[in-house]
Order: sequence, then C-alpha cells, then structure tokens
Amino acid sequence: MSSPTADQLRVLFVDDEAPIRMVMKTELPQMGHDVTICESGESALKALEENVFDAAIIDLKMPGLSGWDVIDHLRKVAPQTEIIISTGHGDLDDAIRALRLGAHDFLPKPSSLVTIATVLQRVADKRALTNKTIALETRLIAAEGKTELIGETPAMLRVKTLVEKIAPTESSVLILGETGTGKELIARRIHELSKRANRPFVPVNCGALPENLVESELFGHKKGAFTGADTPRKGLIEVANGGTLFLDELGELDKSMQVKLLRFLESGEVRRVGENEPFHVDVRVVCATNRDLSEMVQEGTFREDLFFRVNTFEIHLPPIRERKDDLPQLARALVARHLKRRTVRDDILAPETIRLLRAHEWSGNVRELANALEHAVILSGGETILPEHLPTTVGGSSGAGSRPFDIRNFPRLLTLKEIEQEVIEQTLDMNDGDKPATADQLGIALKTLYNKLNQYQTQSKAG
Repeated sequence: MSSPTADQLRVLFVDDEAPIRMVMKTELPQMGHDVTICESGESALKALEENVFDAAIIDLKMPGLSGWDVIDHLRKVAPQTEIIISTGHGDLDDAIRALRLGAHDFLPKPSSLVTIATVLQRVADKRALTNKTIALETRLIAAEGKTELIGETPAMLRVKTLVEKIAPTESSVLILGETGTGKELIARRIHELSKRANRPFVPVNCGALPENLVESELFGHKKGAFTGADTPRKGLIEVANGGTLFLDELGELDKSMQVKLLRFLESGEVRRVGENEPFHVDVRVVCATNRDLSEMVQEGTFREDLFFRVNTFEIHLPPIRERKDDLPQLARALVARHLKRRTVRDDILAPETIRLLRAHEWSGNVRELANALEHAVILSGGETILPEHLPTTVGGSSGAGSRPFDIRNFPRLLTLKEIEQEVIEQTLDMNDGDKPATADQLGIALKTLYNKLNQYQTQSKAG
C-alpha cells in the first residue's frame, strides 16, 4: 500500500475520437489513476451500471447519446462523481452551462497532459478534503477525550515509548487491553505522530456495526446494490484513504468479514458492494480488542492468518489497577475535560476522595473513572470534589445506586426473555450507559449486547 495511491482516482473517460482515447488509455494510468475508456455515450452508461467513479471526463459532442445525456444520467445515479467536461474553444457557452449544472471543471480541446493532470489533482484534493471532513465528524462523535497519554508509572512509560517508536512506521499495530483502558486514545496518538497526521483518522467499532451492513459500512456500496441502497456510498475504509483506519473490537467480526478484511490488508484493494472492479486505497490499519485473539484462533473463531497480519506490533495497555499511582494525575485530567478547562488546580480532588479512588477496583477502567468523575463534577459544582460527590458504586454517598432486582417486585411473573431484558437494562443503567463495560460485566460479547438492545428497541416501536 504505497502512498501515491492516496491521490489515485477512478476515472471514466468518454470521447468518440479514437486518437484521444488511445492517448488517455496510456497517459491517465501513468498519472496514477485507474481509467475506463468509452467511445460513446451508450458505452459510458453501461460502464456506470457496473462501477462507481471518482471523476468522469466527458466529451459533450458525440453521435448518438451526447455528453449532455451522460451528464444527466450521472447526476441521477452517481451524484458523488465529479464531472469534467471536454469541449472545443468555440463552445464556451456550453462550458458555462455545464458548470452551472454542477460540473467540477472543464478541459478545452485539445488539452495538454499537464492541464489534465492539474484538473484531476483538483478533484483528488477535493475528495481528500471531503474524506477528512467525514472522518473528523466521525471522530468528534466517537471521541472520548483529548489525545494525551497520561501517566508516569513504568507500565505507561513502556506504552509511551512503544507508541513513539511505532508511530512513524507504516506497520500494522494491535492494541490489547481491557474494556475502557483507552485503546482509541492510543490509536489516535499513533496517527498524530505518524506521517499521516494531516490525513483522516477513522475509528470503527466493529462490535457496533449491524451484522447485515458490516460489509457496506466498511467497503461501501453502489446504488441499488441491495434493498435500501438508494444512493452510492463510500465505505469507511475509503474515507480513511491516505490516513489511518482504527478497527476497534476487532474480535467481534464474523469469519466471513475476517476473510474480506484479510484480502484488503494483503492487496490494498477495496470492492464496493455491487461493483465488479476493485480499486486501491492507501490506509494504515490499527486494530484493538479486549479479547484474547490467540485463544480465539485456537477455538476456531478467529482466522490465524488475519491474526498474524494485524499483529506486526502489539501494545498492551495496562488496566487502572496496575497503574494506581497514575490515578491522581489521570483523575485531574478527566475533571479538567468535564469542566472544559485545560488544567485544574492540584487540590480539586480532596485527599479522602483520592483515597477512595485508589481503593476502588475500576473494572471499567478509564471509561468508568470518567463517568464517576463526571457525576462528581456535576454534584460539586466544579468546586473541590469530596467523597460524597462520588457515585455510591465507587464508595460515595450520592446517587441512587443500583436498584435491586427482585422478581417479586413486578406486578406479574416475567418471562425468561423479560428477565434477561431487565437484567441487561439495569446493568447498563448501573454503568451509566457504558456498553463495553456492561457487556464485560454480563460476560457476553459486545456485538451480542448491541443485537439485544436493537431487538428491544424494535419491540418497543412495534408495541
């Protein structure tokens, strides 16, 4: 997966003049682009049924279906394709009309190869900016905190050293750690210290992807590829082009998707659902899981070849119980985040509060700590956090705590499914909506939890 493919485009070139087609068939690939050459409007429409293109260079005046007909069809079936019209010097009015209809640019006939390369580079730059915007929106939605690795314990110093050594390379990285330890934070830090820092960082929670849409979410789809695919869509792998793709909860992917992911990792090629031809993307992959992948390999639930492919470097992220000396610094940083400040005073946490934090086991790790401190910040009003401001689950006196489950408290006998739903919802409530911590506490896979919650939501709407 070499870096020049970050600007590679899939180009549809439509022109009825054979000499021009022959030149473009040779020159466009030398510019680094995949090209499909069509001699007529009819053959262009057929190509559009089979593939999705980043850019289409279209001669306006052709016998049979004209360039205008192709443009009209493109706007309906592939609005994401950038249209570049090719027209003679005497047809400036046509160029202006096409630009008003949404064409990205135009090429006068004849055009030099330098001019064509420049126009296509503008398309590539626009696509990169669009992908970066999508990636930024995804990151803002999924972000759990600022990218700062906090801690000076030996365990955290080892992590920081590894991150600094691995980040500048192109190697795949596997981040291992319990639920809530901050694996995405490590992945973001690797990205920001890499040569790809100005390109997209795209986090994907594999456990949260609906089973029937996993392939479409990762690889994208063309219009009409399946029921509900009303418009073409870029996959998250393509959105990450030139940057870093972070696959969290990797162990939740089923075997069929593991095969497709392995094929992508080995070839750098993506094939959208419903398309015939693959295309190259340039992506660095960082993976994470709280599951034991080597054990899953032995059980036959995770492919051994994929495990070796993603496991070039391992980073083991320690749980809080193994870095208790980092707790005061970590807690102050989380309080500052909740208060939307860069720093807070050193005594924002009372000494007895810190003692309680040190005594707690933190099975949900940093995520659980962040939730507890958000609770405390609200009750303290941003002033010194005392023990009574902490949730009862941490040893404080605030909050309602967990409501006891007693089947005799219900007005009628519950079915087994209803009991299961009640236990899941109460555990989720106890964890302040933290799904990974809830799944870990219940001893079920994160994907199983998402599936059950989706079932409950569907049943509620149906009722």
